[in-house]
Amino acid sequence: MTHPVIEDIRKTLGRSAQTPIGPRPAILAARRSGPVDSEIEQFLGEIKKLSGAGQRLAPEGIAGALQALVAERKIKKATLWNTPWLHSLGLAESLRAMHVELVSSNADKHELTHCDLGITEADFALPETGTIVLRSSAEKPRAVSLLPRVHLAIISPEALRADMHQVFAEARDSHYLVFITGPSRTADIELTITLGVHGPKDLFAWMVIA
Repeated sequence: MTHPVIEDIRKTLGRSAQTPIGPRPAILAARRSGPVDSEIEQFLGEIKKLSGAGQRLAPEGIAGALQALVAERKIKKATLWNTPWLHSLGLAESLRAMHVELVSSNADKHELTHCDLGITEADFALPETGTIVLRSSAEKPRAVSLLPRVHLAIISPEALRADMHQVFAEARDSHYLVFITGPSRTADIELTITLGVHGPKDLFAWMVIA
């Protein structure tokens, strides 16, 4: 006996149990990366469409941009990944100079929840969707990108990848991946979108080009 739900679907599609199965849809070819400048512009454009804020920065411009972000978003407490690249950019020193309290990225989740800003770098970035991909590890806890109300991702052009197939192939040995496509968003039963209910309300993506 056919399940009534299946019958309803068939009726909606104008089919019956005797309707032959159609041909398989065409499989799209893998996306190919374009010129780096074009990929960066597409990535930052998609970030903007997703209600995020993206920009290109030279390393020497980071301190000024960070100062503007701290003032604009009233940042009092921050946490950031303990990685060599973020150290080299002097983010922690800049935040201390602005009298922002720094919390260890391995602190208790309740303490991280009270941080205004979480800073990570991006392991991968997908221009087609404006997606940032983070590999989780002891030095790169995923809570830093999920619990503070503002997430800042520092990105190198070397992180750009053509598509998710390439990301999964390269991250095969990763225990946990975080895919971030815009700020946290939730829709109620009437499909009214609200930002920041289950994660950061603001997403900033800074493409740092030496």
